Amino acid sequence: SAIESLFGASLTGIAYSLFAGQPLTILGSTGPVLVFEKILFKFCRDYGLSYLSLRASIGLWTAFLCIVLVATDASSLVCYITRFTEEAFAALICIIFIYEALEKLVHLGEVYPFNMHNDLNKLTSYSCVCSEPEKPSNETLRMWRTMNKSREDIAWNNLTVSECLEYHGVFRGSACGHHGPYIPDVLFWSVILFFATFFLSSFLKKFKTKRYFPTKVRSTISDFAVFLTIVIMVLIDYLIGVPSPKLHVPEKFEPTRKDRGWFIDPLGRNPWWTLLVAAVPALLCTILIFMDQQITAVIINRKEHKLKKGCGYHLDLLMVGIMLGICSIMGLPWFVAATVLSISHVNSLKVESECSAPGEQPKFLGIREQRVTGLMIFVLMGTSVSMTSVLKFIPMPVLYGVFLYMGVSSLKGIQFFDRIKLFGMPAKHQPDLIYLRYVPLWKVHIFTVVQLTCLVLLWVIKASAAAVVFPMMVLALVFVRKLMDLCFTKKELSWLDDLMPESKKKTEDDEKIKEKEEAERMFSDHDSVHLAYGEANIDFPVKTLKYSTDPSVVNISDEMAKTAQWKALAMSTENAKVTRANL
Repeated sequence: SAIESLFGASLTGIAYSLFAGQPLTILGSTGPVLVFEKILFKFCRDYGLSYLSLRASIGLWTAFLCIVLVATDASSLVCYITRFTEEAFAALICIIFIYEALEKLVHLGEVYPFNMHNDLNKLTSYSCVCSEPEKPSNETLRMWRTMNKSREDIAWNNLTVSECLEYHGVFRGSACGHHGPYIPDVLFWSVILFFATFFLSSFLKKFKTKRYFPTKVRSTISDFAVFLTIVIMVLIDYLIGVPSPKLHVPEKFEPTRKDRGWFIDPLGRNPWWTLLVAAVPALLCTILIFMDQQITAVIINRKEHKLKKGCGYHLDLLMVGIMLGICSIMGLPWFVAATVLSISHVNSLKVESECSAPGEQPKFLGIREQRVTGLMIFVLMGTSVSMTSVLKFIPMPVLYGVFLYMGVSSLKGIQFFDRIKLFGMPAKHQPDLIYLRYVPLWKVHIFTVVQLTCLVLLWVIKASAAAVVFPMMVLALVFVRKLMDLCFTKKELSWLDDLMPESKKKTEDDEKIKEKEEAERMFSDHDSVHLAYGEANIDFPVKTLKYSTDPSVVNISDEMAKTAQWKALAMSTENAKVTRANL
């Protein structure tokens, strides 16, 4: 519950921020790990096993296997994680964020139903009252005897909604739904809060590019866009007064379940052999933790972020493994690198140049690489346990709107979604993307279809009864990418699947094209090169020089290009000498 999540996040995050190799990564409870936990919980419920005890055993095995991977240099396998794999995985996480947010909003419609067949002229006749059940079940009669009550002792017409549900009463009347009275306003107000939070967060995040206020003010508003949005929406909700669902937080620092402490016995009431068999699901969990952690790390360590400090894949995985074992023993959630949170963290630490001329766009300079922000995030998460009197005012639809914003904003910059848009674009309206210059459009579509198929399969398996093999499918993305070497040339894959950012590759390509055009213009302006040798003046025909204008033939550096030009000039001079001697 909330207390375990806050305590576990604070404990794991502080240790990771202090000792990990890449502190820009933010740990969290990710979608794939949640899928694994739900599968494990269902298995324990079906076979009568203690969930927390079996989970502790699996967690200890997983921590051990993660340390083995670190000791055997397994993190070097991240070289096989290309843009194809990381974008499919990142897209899955973003879609999970978006889907879960919308699903929670739809679920509010079931919790707070409204009358869809209202007659405004009969509003005065609508009512919903509690009445005794006609045929009470044995369970209901047993509950009444426990409370020393009988159906005659209960004043059914005077009961509140919660009391009626407690006594297993029945709701009757024209203003009653299937599970109780209709609740006006709450659902619609929740929808307004949900989408208002999403759009306001998006607007404030882009406020940096607006023309109002000084640059420092705009940058501050943009950096704290989500926080400001939450504060504004909480104030609006408080002033309107509609009883929207609020965040449930504990009042005391203790486990949510009264029948457990802060330490879990790995065996518990389970059979002894579960300690050994737990190694099998732990292997699947290790694959999932490894892929989740390292794919996020690869995304954070991209060249486009211009990081100056090195990567720490081994140290990161070691810290995650150690803290995973501690969280398993204490019955806390498992935390691993969260893709969406990490990308949001890195984006908030971008350093841009100051604009000196009107209309000049700021240039990206790099990322503020430090440990302070990550450390303070998790310190504040730990101290938020004592802020329950404030947190309880946050409406749940506002948090769902923040989840939607995080999912949608993280989709930006994913090349996979840019390629999906090309399916509905005529050629003349397609943007000037670098891979469209050198890869045929039909091959771009094939690459996108394969990636989209993998994403759909991951989602289907996650939601089906075969979800136990979900970690293996995430690993299979690497092998699918390797098979694509048979269908595409290395040059095509270098444009479609290169980790170098699109903007940088396009800039370099534009510079090469500009240099080639200048060279062609120089040769076309002069039909011959005039050479003076002593008293003789000779015009050497330039057209006899053979050169290639195809950029795909060879790529040479500027120094090699200059050397080739000097050699051509030297050969021209030598030919002039021979011609003069012959004369």
